[in-house]
Amino acid sequence: MNRATTLSGPAATASSTAIRPPLSARALLWLRKTHGWIGLWGAVLGLLFGMAGFWLNHRAVMKIPTSQLREHAQIAVPDPAPATPADMAGWLRGALQQGRDANVTRVEPARKLQWQQADGQPITQPEHWIFTFGGPDRMVQADYWKGNRSVGVNVTNNGFAATIANMHKGVGMPAAWILLVDTLVGSLIFLSVSGVAMWLLMNKRNRRAGLVVLGSSVALTAGLIAWALAA
Repeated sequence: MNRATTLSGPAATASSTAIRPPLSARALLWLRKTHGWIGLWGAVLGLLFGMAGFWLNHRAVMKIPTSQLREHAQIAVPDPAPATPADMAGWLRGALQQGRDANVTRVEPARKLQWQQADGQPITQPEHWIFTFGGPDRMVQADYWKGNRSVGVNVTNNGFAATIANMHKGVGMPAAWILLVDTLVGSLIFLSVSGVAMWLLMNKRNRRAGLVVLGSSVALTAGLIAWALAA
């Protein structure tokens, strides 16, 4: 009858050390697993950003329609007019029937212009308040010069392509969306580095050819950027 032999002591330690995979194999296994999980996390966002990036990259050359409808109107300011940008933003939210506060409030201070009045006094440009409401599909921008009796309102209704392009750029999106996109940015960086590392570990025989392809890509990218900056 055969009996199982159990190794103990130095012999067992030597046996377990002998069957442990090398560091490169363990690194490759970790890279493949992590690469797959991170790729799964960013799959939907990557698809969305790929579609938006294609539209943004080719909209001028390929004459892709913007699918945007713009409207302009003037609305009267109450008397007395809101005294501060915060008060004006609150009034505009109700007057424009917006479901949430302004995404962006920009205040340009008053400044003196180069031109002069008939009496020689410099012309002073009043404060300029700009408020942006809405999301990526519909943007409402209110434009107010302090002291005016009306506010200019520009409404932009975006189609599908323009909406995903605004999501790509973060226009009208909340802070949580920006943070989510930051995770995609980190994922793309990791996927790029891990992809190169896996290729080098899995293709040792063709490493030289791979380095030539990688170097050519880097050189072409850098050359096009330098050409665009020099133009």
